[in-house]
Amino acid sequence: MKGKILGGIGFAAAVAALCLFAMPTYRQGEPSVAGRMAPDFALELDGKAMHLSDLRGKVVLLDFWASWCGPCVEETPALMALQRDISQRGGMVLGVSLDDDPAAYEKFLKDHGVNFPTYLDKNKAIPVTYGTSMYPEAYVIGRDGRIVRKVVGPQDWTRPEMTSIFADLLPPRS
Repeated sequence: MKGKILGGIGFAAAVAALCLFAMPTYRQGEPSVAGRMAPDFALELDGKAMHLSDLRGKVVLLDFWASWCGPCVEETPALMALQRDISQRGGMVLGVSLDDDPAAYEKFLKDHGVNFPTYLDKNKAIPVTYGTSMYPEAYVIGRDGRIVRKVVGPQDWTRPEMTSIFADLLPPRS
């Protein structure tokens, strides 16, 4: 009898843990990083050397991706739609590619008509500073340079639950 009770408790605990990790709120926003300053890094956009910190005053969706990553490719149209929406309101999507092949990276940008700024991180050092382990992975960074939210996995950034992330951070659409 005692064994059955302990077994039942163990099973219930395992199910509870699985439910916790499967919840969209767990996967879509890790509160452990919210409020931290976004680690700064150097990058080059349109031939101009800069740092992430130069974008303070804007809301930035920092997206780690690669052209060889199927879910990243799947997510690209939604990121482009998000860029069209938030760029007029003081926000931007900033892609950091982890491609090994610069030619494949450039071809992807051209073939897909990517409309948001991207940077090829040849050394793959930037995602390490963020603790990124799977792709795509994104960080919403507020105007003050603090991380608002971490989002793991491909998203449809046009869905209301994703666009609502930006509702409190950006002025309404005009």
